[in-house]
Amino acid sequence: MKRTISLWIGLLALAVMPALAQTPAPAAGQPTGKIHGKITNPTGAPQSGGTVTLHEGTKEVASFPVDPNGDYSGSAPPGTYSLVYRTPGMAQDKEADKIDNVKIISGQDTVADDDMSREEYIKTLPEETRKQLEEMKKHNSEALKANAVIKNLNADLKTVTADIHDADTAHAAAAQQLGASASKTDLAAKENEIKTAKYTDVVTLMSKDTELRPQESVLWAYLGQGQMGLKKYDEAETSFKKALELDAASKKPRPDIEGLVNAGLGEIYARTNKVDQANAAYDAAVKADPTKAGFYYKNEAVIFSQVGNTDGQATAADKAIAANAQDPIPYYLKGQALIAKATVDPKTSRIILPPGCGEAYQKYLELDPNGPYSADVKGILDSAGQKVNSTFKAGKK
Repeated sequence: MKRTISLWIGLLALAVMPALAQTPAPAAGQPTGKIHGKITNPTGAPQSGGTVTLHEGTKEVASFPVDPNGDYSGSAPPGTYSLVYRTPGMAQDKEADKIDNVKIISGQDTVADDDMSREEYIKTLPEETRKQLEEMKKHNSEALKANAVIKNLNADLKTVTADIHDADTAHAAAAQQLGASASKTDLAAKENEIKTAKYTDVVTLMSKDTELRPQESVLWAYLGQGQMGLKKYDEAETSFKKALELDAASKKPRPDIEGLVNAGLGEIYARTNKVDQANAAYDAAVKADPTKAGFYYKNEAVIFSQVGNTDGQATAADKAIAANAQDPIPYYLKGQALIAKATVDPKTSRIILPPGCGEAYQKYLELDPNGPYSADVKGILDSAGQKVNSTFKAGKK
């Protein structure tokens, strides 16, 4: 239950004080001392607003506003005073709290805090008010603990996101670390070493965090990512399905989580030769997050390429092209899938490209004439006797 600080003020047994005139300014040349402090309300939080006044008997000597952080400061003539705190709008004949024997010394700065969470003050409050304060403190304590957990989770998610990015770029990192003279075998080993380390970190962090907050779908989604990266496909499938279950049951389902998780399931099924399930999972990812349709279907084509399923690769590439006709990579992936069905003319020894293959390669070159696969594509088209219809120019050999 949310309560404002006015709750305890309204229930206090407040003292009655006579109405006071406006505080006069110190006379010119009169010695003064400084005073400052913080006002803390009974919940233990800074008390925003209101005024602090200094009294000598019934005479008000000085008055200072309390800022939003509960702080006040000012100057007053030397003397021993009673410090009175009043909440915003409180009548002058009432007080929220009073502290006696506050001494102002000429030329010095006195610290005078008013902590209304002190035990002797709380004891003066009505029993019902004390019960409400205890409830508020308990709630605040639980909220602080929850916020601390969430802060740690967000830090872990930031680390995990970086780990996954590093795993995705492990090949480039391996090449940079080993240098241009490294063998393919050494590069592959270093790449695998980097990926294993990064995905292991993901699994370690997300395993811990899913125990702390088992109802958070995003944590299970990233746990599945890490497990999949380590080729623990059964465990990853379980984590992904848990993420989907939690997201579906939440008040505000997240399309990005559903898309990420269904794409993860699609990759697992593609890598374990469950083609129909893979296609259905990628379709579900696109349905959940249509804005990333081209991205998901392109990834599906890449995964099928990696496992050697050229039919699945070609079908996924077509879906990616339909989703984003300006992305060159799906055209290359389509051509790569179809080239597997190429034949050779026994008379001319030229490659005979299957229907759609040459067109896909030509479109790739049109969209990215100097792309990473341009030289290979140009060589294939030349071998097939096809003129390149683009501005691509091969580099000098």
